[in-house]
Amino acid sequence: MKKISSKILKDLEFDQIVEHISTLCSSELGKNAAKNIRPFSDKDLLKIELAQTDEYLSSNSNENRIPNHDFEDISNDIKLLSIENTFLEEKSYLYLASISETANDLIKFFEKFEDYYPSLKLKTENIYFTKDISEAVYTVFNRFGELKDNATKPLRAIRREMSEVRRGIDQNFVRALSKYSSLGFLDEIRESVIDNKRVLAVSASFRKKINGNMMGSSRTGSIVFIEPESVLILTRELASLEYEERQEIVRILKLLTDLLRPHKELFDKYLILLTELDVLRAKAKYALEINACLPSINDDNSMKLIDAYHPILYKNNLEIKATTIPQSIELNSQQRIIVISGPNAGGKSIALKTLGLIQSMIQSAILVPVHERSSMCFFDNILTDIGDNQSIENHLSTYSYRLKNMNHFLRNVDKNTLFLIDEFGTGSDPELGGALAEVFLEEFYEKGAYGVITTHYTNIKVKVEDLDEAINANMLFNEKTLEPLYKLVIGQAGSSFTFEVAQKNGIPFRLINRAKKKVRQENVRLDKTIAKLQKERSKLELTTTELASKEIKASEQKRKYESISEKVSQKLEDYQIQFDAQAKTITIGRKLQAISEEYFRKPNKKKLFTETLKVVEMENSKKRDKIKEQKITTKKSTAQKKRQDKVAKEMEQKVIELRIEKKEKEEIKKKEEAINPPKPDYNLKVGDTARLIGGMAYGTIEKIEKKKVFLNYGTFTTSVSIDQLELVNAKRK
Repeated sequence: MKKISSKILKDLEFDQIVEHISTLCSSELGKNAAKNIRPFSDKDLLKIELAQTDEYLSSNSNENRIPNHDFEDISNDIKLLSIENTFLEEKSYLYLASISETANDLIKFFEKFEDYYPSLKLKTENIYFTKDISEAVYTVFNRFGELKDNATKPLRAIRREMSEVRRGIDQNFVRALSKYSSLGFLDEIRESVIDNKRVLAVSASFRKKINGNMMGSSRTGSIVFIEPESVLILTRELASLEYEERQEIVRILKLLTDLLRPHKELFDKYLILLTELDVLRAKAKYALEINACLPSINDDNSMKLIDAYHPILYKNNLEIKATTIPQSIELNSQQRIIVISGPNAGGKSIALKTLGLIQSMIQSAILVPVHERSSMCFFDNILTDIGDNQSIENHLSTYSYRLKNMNHFLRNVDKNTLFLIDEFGTGSDPELGGALAEVFLEEFYEKGAYGVITTHYTNIKVKVEDLDEAINANMLFNEKTLEPLYKLVIGQAGSSFTFEVAQKNGIPFRLINRAKKKVRQENVRLDKTIAKLQKERSKLELTTTELASKEIKASEQKRKYESISEKVSQKLEDYQIQFDAQAKTITIGRKLQAISEEYFRKPNKKKLFTETLKVVEMENSKKRDKIKEQKITTKKSTAQKKRQDKVAKEMEQKVIELRIEKKEKEEIKKKEEAINPPKPDYNLKVGDTARLIGGMAYGTIEKIEKKKVFLNYGTFTTSVSIDQLELVNAKRK
């Protein structure tokens, strides 16, 4: 894969994508790395990165979420580790320990959940697990970044002595404060703090009464701040101990740095890992914003984008609550080049840019806003010619620049190239520029390149009909209002609707008629035919959409009625069961009542028991018969189901065999037709109007030489075999 130039990425607005992704990173290193996202040159690395991005996105929706991996930038600290006899700032050691712990957590996590994140686990494979770093740091520092008193024995002894001296300073100061306060030498505030030292606030008139070091005075000079002499000796002793403490701390930090120095390369790997994960997290966040996914990736230079959205347009429309129309585009070995035509402002350029931007994103390991059943491939090269590329620096006009660009295309296109050209051939004389554009198209086609072109030139549309692996397309328009529907339709060229749009915008009809007379009638007729077909297609599309909507509504209504009917049937069945049970209870009750009355008239216990037992036995007999009947019914149902399944399998196999037989017959028929195409019943003559069999465009026969026919399309003439033509209109006599 070749390196795609920054100019091409700018044309496709790719820089806006990476700029937004960078804002979603949490670290400065991540932001800088995201801004430098570019298409990969190695396909294998690209596939791994895409899988890692997709796995990170999936972590947002499952229970095994990736642990937090925020971190501080330790780049400068790592550089200092390379210099002997140096030490770091105290807070830096906590950053090193924190990064080591974060990396350790990730290593353990990806080992535990390798089945979920097989690609992400690859990022930790060259990083070894170690607790030496954090243990070394936390032996010296506590979790708040303070050096522990017991880091070493000398430090503990120094700090214990410092604590005793500070206690002595406080006691002596309190005694001096009490003494001079009772003598009335102090001001109302009594004391203050200067240079972290407690000082007496002495009235200026009594300053000579107190021995000590004068530290300053108030603005007005009415108060003098004095450190008592009894405190001075201890203060000097404390300063000496603080110096010893600092020397011991430096010694400890140098020893700690020496312990961490062998791990310098590991710290470099930590930074790379955490920076890359920060970028992956940002890509996953962006994917959620634009509803992106990872389509299937193939290696056969074919792509099928289903419901593809332009990511920038989609996101902007989401913010203003506007609807974005998705596009469906397919490129493969039988349909390598798509030529989109139709009026301006119909969405041709957006469709082209959507394809180009999505292809650039997927080749940069960024997930894309397409349907999950979409399929994509990787191109070695992407070439674009989009927008007004007038070059002021090189004094080139738009057309000169585009010709220079076409020359670059001609040198670089091949079967692994995707080219995108907007407004193909414009900028020069329509007839001459169109002819040159047609030649360029033939060259791109011959070199096996893949691409999408937008154009207004009729000869380009006609030329596409002659190329087996190229196809016309258009953007749908409302047939009545001529408003764009922004939906791409493959298989038919689009009309520019030049005169229709002019009439809609208030241009007088007489001027439009005059303009029509100045144009070759063949061109007008061809454009009119295309416009008519496009209107029919648009009408059919709208009708199809309406029918689909009605079908959905009808289906929902049917389901609703079926649900209601099912509920009613169930209630009726429940009522019937309740009724039968109540009727049965009443019948049994009547029988027992009759037995009871008989017993009341003629008390006979033996007869009472006999009659009651008869009733019970009769009911039990009915229950046994019912259970037996249910078993027989179940057995019959099982046997019947087995027979139905067997018949269904046989029918399914028969249908498959018939389909295969039908397909084979169709293929044989196609081969026979290809070898022996049906010959026209009519003998073509000079002056007849004819077209390629199955084609849309037609021209006038100028000359016939043996089996070669010279067909005039108005703007150009081409020669074809007479067997490839069919009659449209015979020449009038």
